[in-house]
Amino acid sequence: MDAKRVATLLERVDQFNRQDPNTELVDGVPVPRELLQAQRLTAWVLRLKPDASEALRIAARGQHICRWIIPRDRYERTRGGYLRWRETLKTFHIQKVSELMREAGYPEAMTQQVGTIMSKRQLADDPDTQTLEDALCLVFLETQFADLKQKTPDDKMAIIIQKTWKKMSDQGRAAAAQLALSESDRQWLRNAVSNA
Repeated sequence: MDAKRVATLLERVDQFNRQDPNTELVDGVPVPRELLQAQRLTAWVLRLKPDASEALRIAARGQHICRWIIPRDRYERTRGGYLRWRETLKTFHIQKVSELMREAGYPEAMTQQVGTIMSKRQLADDPDTQTLEDALCLVFLETQFADLKQKTPDDKMAIIIQKTWKKMSDQGRAAAAQLALSESDRQWLRNAVSNA
């Protein structure tokens, strides 16, 4: 792995994500949401796989690059609209990261490898893709689960959690069991998973 080249590329991704007009407060300081999410995702990938490949590190940092550019409200509020939005985003993110990699002089084979990981189409067969999926699920459970549970009917929320759990590996599930959730949220999560 070319440490200097990958650090430069990740900083390039961060430069784009710093432009996110949406922010989250971290210790009282507003931080661009997608920058924060990319950093969280990278941190989880490295916790799960400290020797993560260069391709996996790039895929994690670029997974949601410039996500705010294609807002959900451009698509109808139906299951089909949601799926079209997700597919459009996925294609956009892969294209954006591929452009940055080509500009940085990465070989096409690695650019394609990163795109494959980001697409998550080889989830059952590729360890890097599974690590990325585990990290995405852990970021969701750690940072969004509690708020979403307050706004979502229990039956619908249970389905979301069961689908999330199904996508995770044993390692990802073990990490989820150690998350710093409130006792009530932890029990809710256990119940939802056990009722799957």
